[in-house]
Amino acid sequence: MKDLKRLFAACLTIFCLGQTLSAQEDEKAIRYPQIFVGLQGGGQTTLTDYDNWRLKTPTASVGIGAFFTPNIGARLHFNGIWDKGGFSDATNDFRYRYKYLTSDIDLMVNLMTLFGKKDYYPLNIYLIGGIGLNYAWDNDEAFAMKDMKSERLSLAYEGGKFSHNARIGTQLDLNVSKHVSINLEVAANCLKDRFNSKLSKTGDWQLTAQLGVSYKFSAKRKQKKIAEDAVEAVATETEEVWENRVDTVWYDEVTESTGTENGTKTWTVFYNIGKTDFQAGRELADIGAFLRGHNNCKVEVKSYADSKTGNRQKNMELSKARCEKAVKALTDAGVPATSITSSYYGDTIQPFAESEKNRVTIIVANGLKKNKEKKTERKFKTKTVHYRVK
Repeated sequence: MKDLKRLFAACLTIFCLGQTLSAQEDEKAIRYPQIFVGLQGGGQTTLTDYDNWRLKTPTASVGIGAFFTPNIGARLHFNGIWDKGGFSDATNDFRYRYKYLTSDIDLMVNLMTLFGKKDYYPLNIYLIGGIGLNYAWDNDEAFAMKDMKSERLSLAYEGGKFSHNARIGTQLDLNVSKHVSINLEVAANCLKDRFNSKLSKTGDWQLTAQLGVSYKFSAKRKQKKIAEDAVEAVATETEEVWENRVDTVWYDEVTESTGTENGTKTWTVFYNIGKTDFQAGRELADIGAFLRGHNNCKVEVKSYADSKTGNRQKNMELSKARCEKAVKALTDAGVPATSITSSYYGDTIQPFAESEKNRVTIIVANGLKKNKEKKTERKFKTKTVHYRVK
């Protein structure tokens, strides 16, 4: 618990310093690639079914890398050296020690400059991901228990063992001067199951938390060469000669005009034999959208009946009822009654060749719609340019 409080206090201190420290550095002076060398120290533990607080050990790291842009960097990182493992059962409560060294190639992404508006901030937050190799050795204590036929340590090894490593983590880095920064890094390493000698059938996870310091510097430019080139340019410079020329600049001029066009749309609502109910919610919504987008709208409603069923008198009554109910549905939906004309024809007119389709109400809407037309015309203009020829 004391270690956790110390780690939290370190995080809070770095955050507060980052909020109150003014950016005194001249960001224009930072050149890329920016090379850095760093040292770190802190604590670590490997996650198991044992009490992880009893397995924590000190750890140290050294890294060297570079930021190629304000957003992206990479480093070669070495971390080690002490670790512990443990297990407990009905008869044993056993802890054992071993040593390790992890080497990783890490990609570092600066979230502050990536999502911020500047290329320089005194406090930076890096997202870190990498892969590499791990070497563990001095595992005699765990290997001795394996010889005693302990099933919990079936993966214990003698001598040394290489394994892969994958890392993800984050780092808070605070610039305290042009070349020096302090940082807090928390990372999780995924290693091969054999790393801590215990069989879990998944990779072992090692957590590290470290405070560190970094020294940063940029590669020096060849100032002497630049100075010699400047002297030579001055020595060979002759009298300046300037001339004028007229350049032609082409551009597109866009004009917009407003016109009116006629709009017409037709909807068909079909009925079952002998039915007159107007069930057309989708059509009503579509008609309403048409009326809202057009002016001076007129709506014409025509209803029919199928000549292959019923008789002429019955079919005339059916088409009349269909027409009246369609008109009522339109007015109930908000269509002005003054804009609606209606008629019904029974089976005297058959608008469709298919017999069953003639049990139908056909609605036709007309209106005027304003449209805007854009016209692009290619034009040019001239300008005078004063330029040096010698």
